[in-house]
Amino acid sequence: MRAFVFPGQGAQAIGMGKALADAYPAAKAVFDEVDAALGESLSSLIWEGDIAELTLTRNAQPALMATSLAVMRALEAEGIAIGAASYVAGHSLGEYSALAAAGAISVSDAARLLRTRGTAMQEAVPVGVGAMAALLGLDFAAATEVAKEAAQGQVCQAANDNDPAQVVVSGHREAVERAVEIAKTKGAKRALLLPVSAPFHCELMAPAARVMAEALDDVEINEPAVPVVANVIASDVSDPAAIRSLLVQQITGSVRWRECVAWMAAKGVTEAWEIGAGKALSGMIRRIAPEMATRAIGTPEDVKAAVEALNG
Repeated sequence: MRAFVFPGQGAQAIGMGKALADAYPAAKAVFDEVDAALGESLSSLIWEGDIAELTLTRNAQPALMATSLAVMRALEAEGIAIGAASYVAGHSLGEYSALAAAGAISVSDAARLLRTRGTAMQEAVPVGVGAMAALLGLDFAAATEVAKEAAQGQVCQAANDNDPAQVVVSGHREAVERAVEIAKTKGAKRALLLPVSAPFHCELMAPAARVMAEALDDVEINEPAVPVVANVIASDVSDPAAIRSLLVQQITGSVRWRECVAWMAAKGVTEAWEIGAGKALSGMIRRIAPEMATRAIGTPEDVKAAVEALNG
């Protein structure tokens, strides 16, 4: 069994998807559709812009989705449809890419939702008030205890359970800085603040969750062609009403990526294809489920290799 997985923020790079757009008209059409949906040339920023501007949350989120969907369209052009996967899943914003790939939401709606999501998350907390930190070498239970101890009346939560030894905490800057110091005394190999512009996936994102609830109310959501493994419940979902609710919960809830991968492995998934920019998820998956084969697909060469592997 196979899963298609879709990367989240941090994978962005100038030039991503350009070779695909040049090689596959269907991939180029994705970027054109996203540009039209947003009323601006996001593709120009992605392919020849400034990395600092691309990294802004409001740009990075739709840009990464566009790149993932361009890869998906290239695979489809080569005869590999979404049905080649038993499940799809995405890391944070990647869940929108997964839903679009599975036909639950349109590419245009995904682009607009992610622009709204990125802007709302950025505006939920004044710059400098929040922070996120990676705690390396601690499992989720230990990181959760560190976050509780560090909170001291402020918000500090385990936000991303990425793999058995990488948990990200999020909240008020002072609390997160305390968590970094506490983690070092609890056996963390490393604990460091992350270069992010807002404290994602914690209670401080409640204003953004309200914005997304309104935005999602106006969007048609269909049953996906294959089940989506949702971040906040770490199991599959196909019901459109449940998908809508979970996308709102995802703004303040933890990204339970380790559990998502473990759940898919328990269901019999033996290989995961990372669809889009970068290879971060492949690395996480190897640490979570070493027996699961991984393949990162982000270029025309990767697409051809995947086709050969599948047909070989």
